[in-house]
Amino acid sequence: MRGAVGSEDEAQFELWMAEHLGVLHRIARAFAYGANRQDLMQELMLAVWRAAPKFRGDSAASTFIFRVAHNCALTWRRGEARLRRRQIEYERLRVDDAPDEDALLEALYAAIRELEPLDRSLMVLSLEGISYGQIAAIHGLSESNVGARLTRARRKLGSMMEAKNEL
Repeated sequence: MRGAVGSEDEAQFELWMAEHLGVLHRIARAFAYGANRQDLMQELMLAVWRAAPKFRGDSAASTFIFRVAHNCALTWRRGEARLRRRQIEYERLRVDDAPDEDALLEALYAAIRELEPLDRSLMVLSLEGISYGQIAAIHGLSESNVGARLTRARRKLGSMMEAKNEL
C-alpha cells in the first residue's frame, strides 16, 4: 500500500481488517473498557489505515498491524490515564456476588489493564498466540526479555486474580 489512497489500498485495508479485526478488538479490550473501548477501537483502525501506505513488506502484514495497533494503544493509554485511574477505583469498590464466565473474563481484562503498558501489550500478544520472536520484533526487545517480562506479568496477574477472589 503505497502512494495515494485508491481502490487497491481500500481493498488491502479491508483484507487486513477481515483477517485482523479480532486482534484489534482484543487489543482494545486489554487497554480500555466501556465506551472507551469503542473509541480506542476506532483509533486502532484509523492508525492502521493511516500507517498502511508506509507498509513496505519488510515484515509480515500481521507484524506491521500488531506494531501499529500496540503503539497506538500505548499512546492512547497515556492520554487516558486520569480517566483510567477513576475507572479502576470504581471497579475496586464494586462487589460481585457470583462471578459468571463473562465476569471472570472482565476481571481478567481488568487485571491486565492494571499491568504496566508494555507488559499489558506483551500479555495481549501472548494471549493471541504470537511467538516470542514476533513479539520481540514488534516491540524491539530480545526474545529472552519478552519471556522474562511475560513470566513476571503472568505471576502478577495470578496474584491480582487471587486477591480479587478473596474479596
